[in-house]
Amino acid sequence: MTFFNDITFAHKWVFWLMLLIPLLVAWYLWKNKNYNPEIKVSSFEGFKGTKTAVKQYLRPILLVLRLSGIALLIIVLARPQSRSSWKNITTEGIDIVIALDISGSMLSQDFKPNRIEAAKEVAIEFIDSRPNDRIGLVIFSGESFTQCPLTTDHAVIKNLFAGVKTGMIADGTAIGMGLANAVSRIKDGTAKNKVIILLTDGVNNQGSIAPLTAAEIAKQFGVRIYAIGIGTRGKALSPVAMLPNGQYQYDYVDVEIDEPLMKNIANMTGGRYFRATDNEKLKQIYKEIDRLEKTIIEEKSFTNKAEEFFPFAITAGILLLLESLLRFTVYKSIP
Repeated sequence: MTFFNDITFAHKWVFWLMLLIPLLVAWYLWKNKNYNPEIKVSSFEGFKGTKTAVKQYLRPILLVLRLSGIALLIIVLARPQSRSSWKNITTEGIDIVIALDISGSMLSQDFKPNRIEAAKEVAIEFIDSRPNDRIGLVIFSGESFTQCPLTTDHAVIKNLFAGVKTGMIADGTAIGMGLANAVSRIKDGTAKNKVIILLTDGVNNQGSIAPLTAAEIAKQFGVRIYAIGIGTRGKALSPVAMLPNGQYQYDYVDVEIDEPLMKNIANMTGGRYFRATDNEKLKQIYKEIDRLEKTIIEEKSFTNKAEEFFPFAITAGILLLLESLLRFTVYKSIP
């Protein structure tokens, strides 16, 4: 079936000749209906009990063979051709650095189970959806460091993501430091598109680099920043003190995110600002970023055609030759 699915015809109009087939059938039926040969015999007594020969029942096979041969010759005239095609695909990924806030407030439980675990889970899903991209991870709180440089080995970065937790570095919220570190990791990349996903739940209160200064540097290097403010509106159950047993004491506190700053950072670099207020909203934001930042894929299609009339011509010749042999041997007519 695959062979016939790939067949096309150069001269499809030739198939109008197929109308000759029913006309030939009609002519054959009319001829045999009006053909009444006569032979004079003195008596039919000698023919009593004589059975009709099998070959007489099979005589219409001559017509079937001839019509099949003619049909195949018409197909040959229509020039059957096979068409093979293939694609030359060039893929160019995007460089993406995720700058993740790991300050103590990321343990707030307005997300399930908390903000940092929800952020990690959704980020890992995002990484799985970007198989052609180089992705890196920068973490920050009171200071910042690179957890994973840009890599296409997504298994490595996902493992490193799993190990991220609050308390790895001094507490605080150094948005400018985290952003500047991310820019330094992505600026020398060879990809045409460079993107930083900045995720934080607070207000910049630490670091020697101002967030807008870091954003200006990103702009100079053609880096787009998608900023995500993570936290519900109003109050959230958040850690307020460390107990002697190493556990946190929780209480409801106001959620404060410097949204004007985040919007300025995104707008300066041609990106966008998003507010995630729950797990589902955070997933939708990453899906939107995935839609906005599509991997560059170039496709070139090639098509090759080959003449395929030969098997049809051979089969037609065999059928017509067989019809002729039967007509002049087994079904030979005596004048």
